Amino acid sequence: MTRTPASPGARRPRCTRRCEQGPLVQRAILRHYPGGTAFEQEVVIRFPVAIGLTLLMSAVGLTYEIAAGRVLAPFFGTSLLTWTTVIATVLGGFSLGSALGGLVAERPRDRALRDVRKALVATAVLMSLSPTLLGALHAWGARGTGGMILSVLVVFFPASVFITLPSPLLARLAIEARPGHEGSSLGFVMAAGSIGAIFGSVLAGFVALPLIGATATFAACGLLALACLPFLRGGGGGPANPGVTVATLGFIAFAGLAGSPACQYESGQSCLDIDERGPQVRLFSDGILQAAEYRGAQDEQPDGAEGPEAQKRAGTLALPYTDWLWSRLDADLGPAPSVLFIGGGGYTLPTKLLATRPAARALAVEIDPLVTEVVRAHLPRAAAMIAATGYDAAARDRPANGRLGILHADGRAYLTETGDRFDAAVMDAFSSRSVPAHLVTRETYLRLREVVDGPVYVNLIDRPDGPLARGVHAILTQVYPHVLAVMGPLSPSGRANILLAAAETPLTPLAARPDGYHPTRISPARAFTDDRGWVGHR
Repeated sequence: MTRTPASPGARRPRCTRRCEQGPLVQRAILRHYPGGTAFEQEVVIRFPVAIGLTLLMSAVGLTYEIAAGRVLAPFFGTSLLTWTTVIATVLGGFSLGSALGGLVAERPRDRALRDVRKALVATAVLMSLSPTLLGALHAWGARGTGGMILSVLVVFFPASVFITLPSPLLARLAIEARPGHEGSSLGFVMAAGSIGAIFGSVLAGFVALPLIGATATFAACGLLALACLPFLRGGGGGPANPGVTVATLGFIAFAGLAGSPACQYESGQSCLDIDERGPQVRLFSDGILQAAEYRGAQDEQPDGAEGPEAQKRAGTLALPYTDWLWSRLDADLGPAPSVLFIGGGGYTLPTKLLATRPAARALAVEIDPLVTEVVRAHLPRAAAMIAATGYDAAARDRPANGRLGILHADGRAYLTETGDRFDAAVMDAFSSRSVPAHLVTRETYLRLREVVDGPVYVNLIDRPDGPLARGVHAILTQVYPHVLAVMGPLSPSGRANILLAAAETPLTPLAARPDGYHPTRISPARAFTDDRGWVGHR
């Protein structure tokens, strides 16, 4: 019997579940029933394509999450609270996106594909706008923990919803592409999501943020979201509107190239700015003043002559808290001390020590090599000292003129592994607006006492008698018999430099202190430990 194509009005066979899932059967329907319903004309996406898109979108989502924590630091700092808020917000967006995506996946295929494409376009726009929106909220007055939570929700939650919305449809397409292998297909989809998340995390922390910065990373996330559009064509909707895609690409390119970078210099650990206006060269890290030097005399005089004020300031420490720390070092140490500095900062204190004590030696443990590079480029006195006496402390041999060892490593990791001994230590490490939690624990200072024979000096930023100061003071009073504390002037945020000195022997009172610095009383409290530590300013 000869078969003839059915007429448009002919009765069509009822499509069973097997027909819905089988690509060969679907193609047969399209061939024999060109006038078939939209359901019968559903386009099948190949299994590897569905898996690849799942992997890519998961990578974009996790890259976005890591970049969110980085770009938040200049405005609200980096702490357990900020990262908890970012992670909870992004995961909440992922959850809502998955739930909404499940509803989308149940719609007719052409409509579902259109909705997914719209979600990806929204993702691209929102991700590229994230740094600008965050800056705008901060400019409008978002401050403190409440302002931080609000900013994270407004800026990062919507894009997290949209980037996850396509996932259920992709899972359904992957399952339909392999009829009879539903279990393994779902397993591959879940594995692709996990692998993509791992890849996105590594990409953000090791590649994107250190090399191109936060603003360009957000723009790249948007571009990758748009790159998924050509693979999600089909159904009655056809390909994505080329005009919309081109316009979105132009917007993302503008946001990535013309948008203001988060800072002048950026790495995986730091977001640095240099301010050379006025009499000082100032180094900011995540918006917080980290170090400063008075400008060279020749920089201030048009004819290169040294004015009397510039001559008077030569060699003077620019920041009052470093002036107090230096006064303590000068009073407590002999002519040839070996001093450990946890946190290089602007290298101003090591420079002062080595310039005034020719027999002294210093080791600065600074986690971020970018800080050292910026200091070499912009802080002339510290740069000159590094050039004259600096050496790589990771090398086995110290050069004959090597007096300033520089080690790019985590301070706690160094303390755990070192066999060196020192006459004093200065704890002045900061991550954004606070001290890293693992550097203010009882275990840290017990180890510090094992490698340091003399006094230990600590710089904190906290409210008067605040929780950080109380916790660290409690540690020091447990480890050392003699502890004293001074506090500097309050900033507009209500915080101040709180400086602590601890030693085995009594500490001689200083004859003079920087303006605004005075002894302060710190209340008893629970000492921070590795198990129950500092969580960050609220």
